[in-house]
Amino acid sequence: MATHPLLPDSLSAKFEIFDWRNAMRIFQAVHPALFEEVAGVLSSFVLRRSDIQRAGGNKSPIAKSIDRPLAALGWTERKFDTKFVIDGQAFDAPTHSVDCFKDRVALEVEWNNKDPFFDRDLNNFRLLYELRVIDLGIIVTRATSLEDILKASGRRATTYGRATTHTEKLKPKIEGGGAGGCPVIVFGISKGAYRDDL
Repeated sequence: MATHPLLPDSLSAKFEIFDWRNAMRIFQAVHPALFEEVAGVLSSFVLRRSDIQRAGGNKSPIAKSIDRPLAALGWTERKFDTKFVIDGQAFDAPTHSVDCFKDRVALEVEWNNKDPFFDRDLNNFRLLYELRVIDLGIIVTRATSLEDILKASGRRATTYGRATTHTEKLKPKIEGGGAGGCPVIVFGISKGAYRDDL
């Protein structure tokens, strides 16, 4: 994971970037307005200690701090009704909802789920890409390098354990073909985004 030359310094300072199958260049060239929207939202993102310490419930305040500004820009949660037809017989092929979708770009926020959620997201990207619904997928998760900060935050060690979603769990899944041919960008929230507001 590294910074990326196409991204502003304000974003690169807060995220570790993994760019699979030239997804960043595709994003900037094919969807320049969406590229600017995502870059703007993520550049403004702050990982506050107070949010780390709060229980998330259905969706953590950290995920909401990314989802909500994207929703204000027209990104929506989206589920697709997909099926295959073979010799006239239809077979349902349901997909999971995408956290944020707009104009052929899918974005998932995985702050602190169990790591099998990555398999679900990547499979979803693969299917939607093969069906020509999306041009690329984006996953925002936490960088593994955040572990020291999370341990010092006061939350129980099991809350942010090694079996939860972070970049060291995600990268091998992508490189192993989890997303098929779908281009994928990973933004790993790093120490540069952290602020101790307590």
